[in-house]
Amino acid sequence: MYIRAVKTDRVEQPQDLCAFVDEFLPPLEERTIVAITSKVVSICEGRTVPKTSVSKEELIKQEADLIIPNPEATDDRIILTYKNHLLIPSAGIDESNGNGRYILYPKDPFQSVRKIWEHLRQKHNLKEVGVLMTDSRTTPLRWGVTGVALAWQGFASTASYIGKPDLFGQPLRVTKINVADALAVGAVFSMGESSECTPLALITDAPHVTFDVKEHGAEELCIDPKEDLYRSLLRGVIEVCKWKKIR
Repeated sequence: MYIRAVKTDRVEQPQDLCAFVDEFLPPLEERTIVAITSKVVSICEGRTVPKTSVSKEELIKQEADLIIPNPEATDDRIILTYKNHLLIPSAGIDESNGNGRYILYPKDPFQSVRKIWEHLRQKHNLKEVGVLMTDSRTTPLRWGVTGVALAWQGFASTASYIGKPDLFGQPLRVTKINVADALAVGAVFSMGESSECTPLALITDAPHVTFDVKEHGAEELCIDPKEDLYRSLLRGVIEVCKWKKIR
């Protein structure tokens, strides 16, 4: 698999998302996956809020689907929330590279990637092409951030190994590859986290990818908290009364 980050101009104002992508992408080949950061999508779509207009705490309450207060937290601006089917700090609201503005998640990440996907497929006359929107997140008990897929189009989000034999011929019972998040990890690692100005990446020759034209959604990767391996740790999600429903 090959991943190449693509340098762009600094994005500061709303603009046409497809025109921005066209300006910096080279001609695409079949079976290419274009990764784009959610932050750039949000700025292009005008999903930013001046810091002077609202506190981050209030903005988190507005944007989160669910929120859990942490009385031991030392900073109320970084709290655990549930947003777009993800456990994510602060409802995904970001301050870095915002130039005095809070950057929110795109209003509808899957609609945004479908728009880019349809445009690239037609413009480059491609049958098999994917688009992946990424963000960064933390992992419990680990320092640092890694990539995560917020939305995808043009390829299946998982690859199932169920029923396939292992090295000793025993059929696998539960193994699936999370293709979308795996690609996001590599793309985000290549794009960087600070001043690189590389919010796009091209992924080619990726294994385990099945290209398609169906409409995708976040539910493909979602596990009911009651069925999750980590359900004992997610009791606050399972027992929603411990969480505050924002809307």
